[in-house]
Amino acid sequence: MHILVSNDDGYTAPGIEALVHALRDLAEISVVAPEVNHSGASNSLTLSRPLAVRKAPNGFTYVNGTPSDCVHVALTGLLDRRPDLIVSGINNGANLGDDTLYSGTVAAAAEGYLFGIPSIAFSLVSKAWSNLDVAAQQARAIVAHQLTQPLTGATLLNVNIPDLPLDKILGIQATRLGKRHPSQPVMPTTTPSGETVYWIGPSGAAQDDSEGTDFYALQRGYVSVTPLRLDLTHQTQVSHVAQWVTLL
Repeated sequence: MHILVSNDDGYTAPGIEALVHALRDLAEISVVAPEVNHSGASNSLTLSRPLAVRKAPNGFTYVNGTPSDCVHVALTGLLDRRPDLIVSGINNGANLGDDTLYSGTVAAAAEGYLFGIPSIAFSLVSKAWSNLDVAAQQARAIVAHQLTQPLTGATLLNVNIPDLPLDKILGIQATRLGKRHPSQPVMPTTTPSGETVYWIGPSGAAQDDSEGTDFYALQRGYVSVTPLRLDLTHQTQVSHVAQWVTLL
């Protein structure tokens, strides 16, 4: 078996190192990850310049581009052998609800999914990398299960792991995405030249963290596994819009 590993925190992040270490004996591992942190890059591809691909001393390959760039370049030019699975992470912080629209971690997995390859994104709730060893254990268990008992059909999973020691994790639950409130306001600041610039504000609080959501599972000490799809068509509105456009 062959696994391609990527992330959005960059090839030197503790999360990707822990993930690769946990998976090494399960399959052949190829790593293609961003040179620097690209959190929030979503599914963007770099089309305005060529991409440089380099090899790090630890054997990881890194690209001066986005997470989607990394997986795209790996699948269309770098790898001699098509992966059986693509794994992204372990992300520094959760990717819950609306976060998945912005997440570079999820985007790296989604790029593999677009190529028809089963893909899994892993995120750890902790921003301090606490309990990273536990998160790597959970990721390994899920990856091993997918390799031996693969899900049928197109597979794109978003996995979030609570910041807890192993004996406090209550299990793994299949979930749906919750919903956040709108992001907090931008934070203005002033440059030395007197220009006003703005930092994007933090994510909003949970709006829908009801039972069955990823928020609900994490809050109660469970690993959440959410199946995703990339068809953005609002199916129930198609017939209504069809009638509406006839009035133009």
